[in-house]
This record gives sequence, structure tokens and C-alpha cells, in this order.
Amino acid sequence: MIKAVCFDLYNTLACFQPPREEVYASACGELGIEVEPKALAESLPEADAFWREENLRSPVEKRPEEGKTAVYVEYTIRALKGAGVKISREKALQMLMKVQKVGFKFELYDDSLPALKLLKERKLILGLISNVGMDIFSMCKDLGLEPYLDFRITSFEVGCDKPQPGIFLAALKEAQVKPEEALYVGDQYDLDVVGARGVGMKAVLLDRNDSFTSIGDCPRIHSLTEMVEYL
Repeated sequence: MIKAVCFDLYNTLACFQPPREEVYASACGELGIEVEPKALAESLPEADAFWREENLRSPVEKRPEEGKTAVYVEYTIRALKGAGVKISREKALQMLMKVQKVGFKFELYDDSLPALKLLKERKLILGLISNVGMDIFSMCKDLGLEPYLDFRITSFEVGCDKPQPGIFLAALKEAQVKPEEALYVGDQYDLDVVGARGVGMKAVLLDRNDSFTSIGDCPRIHSLTEMVEYL
């Protein structure tokens, strides 16, 4: 019997607007570099992992301006390299300046709060497990998630990223449930499904854009409302 449901945050409950991959692709186009937004969408999470590692080593925003810029330039280089494009540090800096002019907002998907509300009404324990390099309490409060969440577990606080077991085990300890009593919902097969199942949790893959049609070894849904029906 499922007693707890945990969610990924980025691209599961909420997303950047405008989408980061589109902003980076547009900045590339302005510099004469051709790259598909889809390829960037797949490469940005790896660049995010680099940023989190750097931030754990030493908070990026507290570094001298030169050191901070160096991290973001390297981030941009890695994001493009993962999408099959090699750029110089000079080009990366130019891209960074264009991207930083964009006012990103972090917004909930339309189905997030309705799904959480229904799960809360079922008396389920609800939590977040997120690869993020900062405290997300304020963010969750601003998004309106706090009334529904019993806990939040991040790589920032536990010192390891999904799919490593430690971050999932920390969530199970916080929820005070056995692995088989917990369900995890995320949008990345390798990080979310593999990681959760690695510690004995059940997992559902949220595939909003039909990007994982070849995946057949776990439940795959297209919206969070489907997940409620799945339960």
C-alpha cells in the first residue's frame, strides 16, 4: 500500500518560463550557431549537475565576480557541448550575456496543484526530492506548494544528487515509510526512475512531451492527473 508520494520539482511540478532551451537556442542563433532546443533540453541537466557540484564546493553567488563568471561560462560551454556544439570561452561569455538579459520565471504546471490537492485529501504523505543546489523553502512557498508538502529533500542539504541512493533514503527517513510504501514521480528515467527503484521505491515516469516512448519497464504518464488515476 502506498503511503507516501514524492515528486521531482523541475519539469515535473514546475518549469522555467520562457523555457531555458529555447532561450539558449535563440542566443546561439544570434551568434550564428545552430542548435536544436530539444538537444539543449537534454544537455542542460548535465550542466546543472556541474553547477551544483561547484556550488557545494563553494557558494557560486558569494564568489568574486571573476570566479562567478568563470563558473557560468563553463556551464554554458558544457550545455552546448552536450548538445553537440563546441564553443570558445569568448563565445560562451557572449551567450551568457544574452541569456542573462532574459527574465526567467519559475511557474507551476496547470496540473500540479490539483493533483497535490487530491493526494492530500487521500491522507498521503507528500514530499519533494530534487537535484538543486540551494534551499528551496522560499521557492516552494512562492509557488504555493507549501500547504501540500510534508517535507523537501534536496541535493543541497544531503550532499548527493539523484540517482544516488542517499537522497532517496533521506526522503524515506523523513517520510517514515518503507521503500515499498513510497512512490516517486519524475520526468527523467535515468535519474528518477532508476534512482527510486534502486532503493526499492516504486516509480512513475512523467513524460509530458512523449520523449520516452521506448521506455516500457515502468508506468509512463503524460500529466499529473493521470498519476492520481494510476494510484
